[in-house]
This record gives sequence, structure tokens and C-alpha cells, in this order.
Amino acid sequence: MDRVECVVVGAGVIGLAIARQLARSGREVIVLEAADNIGTETSSRNSEVIHAGIYYPAGSLMARTCVSGRPALYAYCREHGIPHRTCGKLVVATTEREVDRLRAIRAHAEANGVEDIQFLSGGDARALEPALHCVAALLSPSTGIIDSHTFMLALRGDAERDGATFAFLTPLLGAKATPHGLEIETGGDSPMTLACDLLINAAGLGAPAVARRIEGMPVDRIPPAYLAKGSYFSCSVRAPFSRLIYPVPEPGGLGVHLTLDLAGQPRFGPDVEWIEIPNYDVDPGRATQFYPAIRRYWPDLPDGALIPAYSGIRPKIVPPAVAVQDFMIEGPADHGLTGLINLFGIESPGLTSSLAIADHVAALAVK
Repeated sequence: MDRVECVVVGAGVIGLAIARQLARSGREVIVLEAADNIGTETSSRNSEVIHAGIYYPAGSLMARTCVSGRPALYAYCREHGIPHRTCGKLVVATTEREVDRLRAIRAHAEANGVEDIQFLSGGDARALEPALHCVAALLSPSTGIIDSHTFMLALRGDAERDGATFAFLTPLLGAKATPHGLEIETGGDSPMTLACDLLINAAGLGAPAVARRIEGMPVDRIPPAYLAKGSYFSCSVRAPFSRLIYPVPEPGGLGVHLTLDLAGQPRFGPDVEWIEIPNYDVDPGRATQFYPAIRRYWPDLPDGALIPAYSGIRPKIVPPAVAVQDFMIEGPADHGLTGLINLFGIESPGLTSSLAIADHVAALAVK
């Protein structure tokens, strides 16, 4: 039986970052991906925002990896020529009753180590963005946008340069612990059985299902999977904004916000739709809910301007009634299987946090 030191399951942005980090440390790495390419699910179906770390509870893994991952990501973009822009973001209160929520968000941000967050009056916010309607706002100057596909290509290139190999159309069918590590079985066009010292489950939406295929994995350490679909709409007119515009967050997500691509074109979303089976169709009828949500902060949005664009699915591990979750990254000390690391619930800000998450996993792998 062939043996490899490290197997990473999943070639989304998290799996790619982990593979890169392990390979650059001199480890032998193979990445298994059920799809035919990198980043085909959550990693390519998001807002492509570089987050500052504003919303997450102090001390959470989300907060820690976002705040440390953001400067690392900006540095990586500069070093590798990855298109990005530090455009800034306004989180807006459109009614007086939302102002206290803004102050609470600011307190979270400061507790998380986000030092540049600024509270603005409605007038000060409109001085920055004249088309904006709000009674108060938070300014996050360090929020930005990134070409996520170019970022993932760079991660893959780095990993391959340091010896990592990729097996596409190769799902993990099963795994079991052995006295010398783990033994895995794969499917696809070229099924194989491999022995490895380290197995990292970075399968995103499929991570709980992958964990259930690992013999001996305690069932009570595998969270249930909930799917929070978010649809996005593009706009037929150019939005008169130079910064990202976010409403006060809603349960399950950050509300229907306005983001910009690197060409300055606006897109709106995501909303929150809890589903049972993954699908990426965008229902044009959902625009009827987008118009009033957007017009709370952009009253002049023209009728008929919204065009269905794309959708993504957040890999939630808590039910709709809970909505707020943290990243769940567990090693042998948590579940008892030597050589196994599981990553569950890696939703936003996973893109921003990816390099920091890779560092965290590499440290667990050493232990």
C-alpha cells in the first residue's frame, strides 16, 4: 500500500492554504478533491470581502483568525500580485433604534483588536458617500475586496512548487485508524487505498459527511450540517458608492449588503434562505425582498435594476434559531483519533482567515 505523510480533503481556499503551509514546512502532501477543480463551492460563491474582524465575539476562533489573517492576506496579495483593494466599509444604522446596535458592534470590534473602527454621525457618513441614507455609521477603513480565484490559484501554485500534489474527481470514501496512522479509501476514476500520518478534513459543506466516513470518529464530535443559502443580485446601473455598505447584521448573516467588484460594479446580497438540499439557482422573485432592504440605505435604487447573479451556501453547524456560530477545528486531543484534524463550519470570514487557519492547523499537526 502506498503511503503519504499528509492528506488534505478539500481544495477550497481553506484546504489550499493548509496544503501550502504543510508543503512549505517540508511535509509530503496530497490534496483530494471530489470536484474537477479548486474552489468550486463556498470559496467561489461569496462576496470576496477582506473582513476586518468587526462582528465576532471576543476570543472566538473567528475573531482571532480574522484579525490575524487580514494583514497576512493583504501582505500575500502584495507579494503575489493578486488583485485587491482596501476600499473600506460603512456599517449603517438606518433608524435610531439601530444606533445602540452599532455601538455594540463597535465594542466587539475593539475587543477583537480592530483598532481603526470609527463611529460616524449620519452627516459625516453622507459626506463620504452622498447617496447614502443613514442616521449613523461605523467606518472600517481596513476592509477590502479581493479576486478570490486568483488568490486560490496562487495558493495552489505555492503548494505544488513545494511538492504538493492534487487528485481531482477523487472523493474520500472512507478512513480508519491504524497503529501507524490512518488508512483511507478514495473513489473516482482512479480509486486507491493510501496510508497517511495526517488526515485533514477541510471539505467545507461536506466536512460533517466526511467525518462520518471515518471509522472510530465519535459521533458526538460531529456537528449536524445546516445549509444557509445566500443569493446575490447584480445591478444594471452603476452604484454611486466607493465603499462597501452593510446594514446592521441579521440572524444567520450580515444582511443584504452592497459590495463592489474590482471594476467598481455593485452586487447585492446575500440574503438568508435555510435549505435542505444544496442548490445554486437564484430565484428572480427574491428581488422583491432585496429592493426594500437596499432602499433603506440607498433610496434611489431604480426599479428593475436588480439582475439575478449567483448564490452560495454557508456551511452552518448550528440551527436557524441559533444562527451565530464559531469555527470548529478539532484535533486528536478533542476526538481521540491520532493524526486526524477536522474543520467544521468554516463560513465567512473563512476567506480572510484562510492563512491564519492554515497556521492554526499546522500547529495542531505538530502537536
